Amino acid sequence: MHLEIITPDRKVFAGDVVSAQFPGTDGLFEVLNNHAPLISALKSGDITVVGAAGRESFRIEGGVVEVLRNNVIVLAEGAVA
Repeated sequence: MHLEIITPDRKVFAGDVVSAQFPGTDGLFEVLNNHAPLISALKSGDITVVGAAGRESFRIEGGVVEVLRNNVIVLAEGAVA
């Protein structure tokens, strides 16, 4: 699936991943290929992605995530790789 992490200032990450774990407002949740459509609020915390290059983490300051047709878009208030 394709993941993009975007802040008001820049695109922090864009690439294909196998899985992504998000800090939802009600707890952590994971998205895999062919996940059902979803929109969720995110709290401050770490997004952990697993891709061809291995595991990567990004610290975000809250935002929203949209999952639709194997495309995942995170709009974050701020993020650090």
